[in-house]
Amino acid sequence: MPILTTDIVFRLSGGSANTSPVASLGGAMSTAGGGVIATGVANNLWDDVTGAQSAAGVVEHRAFYVTNTNATITWQNVVFWIDVQVATDAAHDTVDVALASEAVNTAIAQTLASETSVPTGVTFTTPTTKAGGLSIGNIAASQFKGLWTRRNILAGASAAAAAPSYRCEGDTGP
Repeated sequence: MPILTTDIVFRLSGGSANTSPVASLGGAMSTAGGGVIATGVANNLWDDVTGAQSAAGVVEHRAFYVTNTNATITWQNVVFWIDVQVATDAAHDTVDVALASEAVNTAIAQTLASETSVPTGVTFTTPTTKAGGLSIGNIAASQFKGLWTRRNILAGASAAAAAPSYRCEGDTGP
């Protein structure tokens, strides 16, 4: 039996009880019901950009996890990338991604003081295809991997629909 799409769940960081995307700044994975990052929902990871942020520009960070909730099957050769870049105004808004430096099934050690603080020990890139994606390796049954994303809003950005989408794909072993 293969791993199903429903077996793969993205979860907030920020501690076991965290349900706020704004507080998803590293640390332990949220295990609360509201800590699941729902797909196709506004503000599921990023908050709205304020007028002041748009005028001045801002770089913000979020840490989250991808989990293999299947009870028995290892998710193999997992790759992570940006499926849809940020906005209809991509000249002003972009996202980058990075793998947390911690091993699979290890919580992200650092917690940022604020969303504009910069995580240490990670390298952000902008892979937009599976072929160019970041290799996670294997995620065993009921295990997880920490991920980072960075949102870049350039000064003078205009209002635009901002909805980045992240993707992980892998294989199911025998």
